[in-house]
Amino acid sequence: MAIMITDECINCGACEPECPNTAIYEGGVEWTYAGGTDLEGEVKLLNGEVVDAEAEQPPVSDEFYYIVTNKCTECMGFHEEPQCAAVCPVDCCVDDPDHRETEEELLAKKALMHNE
Repeated sequence: MAIMITDECINCGACEPECPNTAIYEGGVEWTYAGGTDLEGEVKLLNGEVVDAEAEQPPVSDEFYYIVTNKCTECMGFHEEPQCAAVCPVDCCVDDPDHRETEEELLAKKALMHNE
């Protein structure tokens, strides 16, 4: 499953630099699939969706930091635990019950984003 940031976020930003996939963004900031990954041009995601990796996507939240589900691997293949949750001073980086993924799916997502 992916990690999500709850509305209890205090916007401290501690989580953002810890993400190995650049999946965390400040509220109101647009994001791209290419940002912090090896993706470029037209990319077929694991769910079959085809996207332009460099195209700016709308923010998930305008109020507080957010995690892009399609880029979150729970730090699988990088660290023992999700680093955002490890550094969050208010424990608002939690499992997203709406986006459950297996270890194999998370590692496949990591491999796609980092050309492995």
